Amino acid sequence: MSLAVALPVEPVGSQDDTPRYTIGQVVGRTGLSAHTLRWYERIGLLEHPARSHSGQRRFSDRDLAWLEFLGKLRLTAMPVADMVRYAELRREGECTAAARRELLVRHREEVRQRIADLQATLLIIDCKIDAYAERQ
Repeated sequence: MSLAVALPVEPVGSQDDTPRYTIGQVVGRTGLSAHTLRWYERIGLLEHPARSHSGQRRFSDRDLAWLEFLGKLRLTAMPVADMVRYAELRREGECTAAARRELLVRHREEVRQRIADLQATLLIIDCKIDAYAERQ
């Protein structure tokens, strides 16, 4: 997921002049489907976004930054249950900073272990490739 892509249209303005984006704009910017965004909302990964007078979801820049972070957690294979727990702690406020930090520290160690495992696997693959090259 890359948020470097420009929004397809200008954000819809809100009464407090905070940029608000439609679900279609968020889909275009994040690469997530509308279904995934609704699922994130349903399971508690994403706070319920503001709604327009017609009931349509309106996402803020803060929502987009949070979705980008969630994308990084997904990319590093953080379990959804841990992501939901992190989101719950985040909503509880600053008093949960230590618990959030601990969750991320634990995840970082798991990511580092997976990277080490992958590097060891790459060495085996390289040996196999070299063995095939010697046969030719």
